[in-house]
Amino acid sequence: MNRAADRKDTAMPYWKLFLLSLYYHATRPVRWWNHLRAVAAERVPVVILFYHRVAAVADNPWTVSNNMFSRQLAWLRKNFELVPLAEAQRRIRSGANQRPCATITFDDGYADNCAYALPLLAEQQIPFTYFVTLHNVLSGEPFSHDLIWGKPCPPNTLEQIRALADAGVEIGSHGFSHTDLGAIDDQRLLSCELIDSRDELQRLIGSPVRYFAFPFGHPKNITPLAVRIARQAGYHAVCSAYGGLNFPGDDGFHLLRIGVDDDLIGLKNAATGDPRKLRRWRGGPTKQYDDMGQRPGRLSSESSDTQAHCAAELTGR
Repeated sequence: MNRAADRKDTAMPYWKLFLLSLYYHATRPVRWWNHLRAVAAERVPVVILFYHRVAAVADNPWTVSNNMFSRQLAWLRKNFELVPLAEAQRRIRSGANQRPCATITFDDGYADNCAYALPLLAEQQIPFTYFVTLHNVLSGEPFSHDLIWGKPCPPNTLEQIRALADAGVEIGSHGFSHTDLGAIDDQRLLSCELIDSRDELQRLIGSPVRYFAFPFGHPKNITPLAVRIARQAGYHAVCSAYGGLNFPGDDGFHLLRIGVDDDLIGLKNAATGDPRKLRRWRGGPTKQYDDMGQRPGRLSSESSDTQAHCAAELTGR
């Protein structure tokens, strides 16, 4: 299959990019007014972004091209102070922020990131957090979502993750098997994904693992029980993929993140505060998770098999 055709299949259609561009520019006065009010009130939102794979070829819809990543970084450096995840969390918890800031994170752990994206971040001294799925790092097996897509991409090796940790990169946990934790209500199995895999990752890299990013990361993939276990396990914060902004005074344990696609206008629209979505996710789901009550869950046979494998592999090490 033609690689150029692949990129067209995985990118946003040109007509949607055009309409989004029109919308973004038409709402810039509103965005600027919102920004001025936020600065005056010391309520400038904190932007947390997440990438998956940056590579020359878009083998899946969650790949950002090398060239686009470079353009996105240039725009971010011009418009935001790029800070570590811990600093972003501090500003949210402090209840006051006067300067636009953004944090870069990666999910899953793709080996291709080491070819261009991570060296570029290091060269420009831009901090980032790197969330990895332990099973794929240890086994070298491609991620199941890539196998479904039909284009398996190699995960990072343990040596690569150790090198990142040694270089001062914040390594976070993305669970053991990239399973949907919203489908599990068994505390033992959740502990395997959230705690046991974290402890093993810490042991292997010789650095503390302080943050957890929920696989898939949408409301249906996160339960109050899982959040409670993560909090009690000593994680500094958990990250979702809700797509919202974090405002000073918001919950500093649950950090909202914006997914980045292979275009610039989508990043601009989301990071500068789409007027339609400024408070889209806050209040409802976050309050539900803060209550720390347990809602009914489900445990599929596939999840059960995965978790049994998780427990067996970790206890056998």
